[in-house]
Amino acid sequence: MFKTVEVPLAGHPDKVCDQIVDAILDEYLRRDQNSRVDLQALGSHGMVMIAGTVDSRADFDAAELARRVYKEVGYDDDIEPFVNIERPSEDLSKSIVKGGAQGTCVVHGYATRETREFLPRPLVYANAIARRIDDLRKTDTAFKWMCPDGKVQLTMDGTRPVSVTVLVQHAHGMDLSQVQSSLVEAAIEPILGKDSGVKMFVNTAGTFCTGGFAAGGGASGRKTLADTYGGLLPSGGAIFSGRDPLHPSRAGAYMARFAAKNLVAKGVAGNVLVSAAYTIGEPEPLFLSAWSGEGKDITDLMKGQFDFRPDAIVERLGLRKPIYKTVATFGQFGREGVPWEEICD
Repeated sequence: MFKTVEVPLAGHPDKVCDQIVDAILDEYLRRDQNSRVDLQALGSHGMVMIAGTVDSRADFDAAELARRVYKEVGYDDDIEPFVNIERPSEDLSKSIVKGGAQGTCVVHGYATRETREFLPRPLVYANAIARRIDDLRKTDTAFKWMCPDGKVQLTMDGTRPVSVTVLVQHAHGMDLSQVQSSLVEAAIEPILGKDSGVKMFVNTAGTFCTGGFAAGGGASGRKTLADTYGGLLPSGGAIFSGRDPLHPSRAGAYMARFAAKNLVAKGVAGNVLVSAAYTIGEPEPLFLSAWSGEGKDITDLMKGQFDFRPDAIVERLGLRKPIYKTVATFGQFGREGVPWEEICD
């Protein structure tokens, strides 16, 4: 069976927007851990609009932080941020105080024992190649010609990679054949192996010198599939970036992954899919299920171990910390150092 996933690099305009709003979220949480944040960003051709609602005691220059994040990603041009952040409506605030869910959403969590990351193999490979490209750009002087924008697409037939497409922004004047050979040797072959028979397509459309906001537009929340399971599993389409950890789209997705991974790690099943649905103002999920890949209903077993109320999730996983910009690129799952990836005793 053929499976294909796509992973954007850190400088992809959508991911730049994700990093900006999650950096702002982190700053609010750093100054006031009870901050309620729901922000979005839209960037294009020298500007970025940051808009949404925030309820917090914190006060800082969000525009300057956006400029700093843009530079940290690796871009040299200047952007002009426009910030329109307001307080949430009184009606919504009342539902939050009562402990109800901040929004309506459907979330899914998945884990499989096929990789040490407990993720599908195509996604693991694609993320590994994307991270390697980004690391080369930042740390290897031989790749100083590499620029931040780009993406990786990988197709597998069962357990065998069959093709990989890499698109990477580069400096003016670079010889295309050098770009192609360098990325094959330094970024693709170390992950997939040399002489693997994989079809490799690197910048096959030609030169790619203009990227990021200078080339087009980006918006936060548009890469949900890349952030989660690469489109290989069901997706409720819930947005992560820019939302505080109490929002069910974030808390629920993290707990669904946490539960699925722990059930697989404890040998309950070889793979597990967890699903939950939330409605605004209600603390308990309207719907909650867990199924093994063999078709066994393990919902009751899961409910006995994991509390899916947003308040309980935030408390159990310690989600009020400023950790969200670090997971705004290369996937929210399958990485070390985040609480929803821990295996409990």
